[in-house]
Amino acid sequence: MKNIIAIFRRETLSFFVSPIAYFVITGFVLLGAYFFIMLLSYFDLALAEYARMPRMGGPVPNLNQWVIEGYFQTLLVILVFLIPLLTMRTLAEERHRGTYELLATSPLSIFEIVLGKFLGVAFVVTLMIVLAGAFPLLICIWGNPEVKPLLSGLLGMLLFGLAFSSIGMAVSSFTENQIVAAISSMVALLMLYMIHSPAQSLGGTGADILMYLSPVMQVRDLMRGVVTLKSLVYFLSLISLGLFLSQRALDAQRWR
Repeated sequence: MKNIIAIFRRETLSFFVSPIAYFVITGFVLLGAYFFIMLLSYFDLALAEYARMPRMGGPVPNLNQWVIEGYFQTLLVILVFLIPLLTMRTLAEERHRGTYELLATSPLSIFEIVLGKFLGVAFVVTLMIVLAGAFPLLICIWGNPEVKPLLSGLLGMLLFGLAFSSIGMAVSSFTENQIVAAISSMVALLMLYMIHSPAQSLGGTGADILMYLSPVMQVRDLMRGVVTLKSLVYFLSLISLGLFLSQRALDAQRWR
């Protein structure tokens, strides 16, 4: 445990002694603020239209569906492009600088190295989501949203971010070039994000498989306040898969 904590501290400090973490966190929060204000303004317009035409009928615009759920879904797309900027250096930089050989010959195990680095990335991703999640929490002061979907949606975003971070780390472990790692991670994460797209055209069992494999479909229920064991197992499995692939890639490099 001490070794994992040491790697975690080293990785976290390396993020904040360089401008990467500051740019990514600031960009994520600013984009979140922009889209949150935009969605809130659309909701106000929808309420005004509904008030002007009460005889038209139809449901009253729902704050959670119009603002909070839309806000979380927008942040998921942003995470697809920002997480690779955090993970591109985690393992690729060690191999490029030759410092991985020092780590590999130290008393540290490969698992401790991978887990420590993942926790460092997880800390930054969690900080990003907490800061961006403050905007919908402010609605509780002036509005009356459903609290359960709000909190479970934040949990879903966190699981989504951690799962994509582990996949990004796995991609980073296969190359020495940070740019290649970043671009490859974006492509891999974007494909995973859109894996459910051909489900309707396939139909049947193929559609069910793609829908289950889709992180978007898994997090959708969480954003609506439905916390299921299936979704939790899915994201934990995806995190474990990314860490396993990272470990195997470093094991192969160690014995070359």
